[in-house]
Amino acid sequence: MVVVVAEWWRNGVVYQIYPRSFADSNGDGIGDLAGISASLEYLEWLGVDGIWLSPITVSPNKDWGYDVADYCDVDPSFGTFADFDALIADAGRRGINVLMDLVPNHSSDRHPWFVDARSGRDSEHRDWYVWADPKPDGSPPNNWVGCFGGPAWTLDPNSAQYYLHNLLPKQPDLNWWNDDVREAFDDILAFWFARGVAGFRIDVATMIIKDAELRDNPPATDADPLFWQMMGQQQVYNNNRPEVHDILRRWRTLPDAADPPKLLLGETSVADMDVLTSYYGTGTDELHVAFNFVLIESIFEPAVLRGVVEDAERMYPKDAWPVWTASNHDASRLATRWAGGDPAKIRCALMMLLTLRGTPVLYFGDEIGVVDTTLTKEDLRDPVGVRYWPQAMGTGRPSPELAKC
Repeated sequence: MVVVVAEWWRNGVVYQIYPRSFADSNGDGIGDLAGISASLEYLEWLGVDGIWLSPITVSPNKDWGYDVADYCDVDPSFGTFADFDALIADAGRRGINVLMDLVPNHSSDRHPWFVDARSGRDSEHRDWYVWADPKPDGSPPNNWVGCFGGPAWTLDPNSAQYYLHNLLPKQPDLNWWNDDVREAFDDILAFWFARGVAGFRIDVATMIIKDAELRDNPPATDADPLFWQMMGQQQVYNNNRPEVHDILRRWRTLPDAADPPKLLLGETSVADMDVLTSYYGTGTDELHVAFNFVLIESIFEPAVLRGVVEDAERMYPKDAWPVWTASNHDASRLATRWAGGDPAKIRCALMMLLTLRGTPVLYFGDEIGVVDTTLTKEDLRDPVGVRYWPQAMGTGRPSPELAKC
């Protein structure tokens, strides 16, 4: 058996798999865990040290797995716990670590916690979510806008209160000011660590906790990132709150105490390098690694890319470890966005990612130069792509019908 070493990610390559469209073992049109297991020989040959699985937990798929209805079970469309355990075991024999997606900002509205929470103001889980009274005129409690469009609040007619959802109305935000929520997620991490998971990629790691006073966001300006401009406001009070670092410091104690230590990889979608580097804390007390979206969103020009790398290296805390990627399930593929399909440019981009100091993360298909698929609006199933068409054309999450690889 191959021994999986501590901090393998420092010398390893991580390979993101979107399970639904990666490998279908039973011909039902949906990729599954058995299909991933059948591909491990290829991934071992490729030299992959870790695979990150986009969500495989139980979900009604209003946001394709990022609306979780059970954090501690496998969605039947992907297989069973037996399939998961077999994947962990076979991957381990090949020296491949398995990372899962953790979605702590919100759950599905079908999660038992939220079903109970909306049953009444005195329910056990009511305070596990963010509720607020309407303004005197009946309008939402503040001006926050959901990332998928429209107000970030939905009125619950039974209790005459609004609940918060920074994404879809089917994805109510959890209340991270509640200690019971924090303890529940401690248990979730421990559950998967005990099953052999090597760590987590943390979805929207910057957004987990919100302003306790629910203050209005200021309007966006022409100098703000494009996404803020599209939303019409700066995400000042519902994103990047200072208290999120307390949560990450709490989480860091859990993987560091495991044997072997586990990995926390944050989805840190921020536009400023000083904000990004803050998610490392001192370099040893928050995230192990944090995605550099400044690089992902840069143009493929030497001076620009060099500037991003130099800024990051200068600003990282002393013991911080970089992570570099140029594709994921939310972004256009590097082969199209950076290289325009040119094989020489694709090889150059991959060489850069694989040789920079830090951990490279490849999106499945990057290694063979897979380009974006041409889609019409009618083809889309992903709420991001539908909401922001045509600005987000080519950046929606893949559907099983259109993105088999």
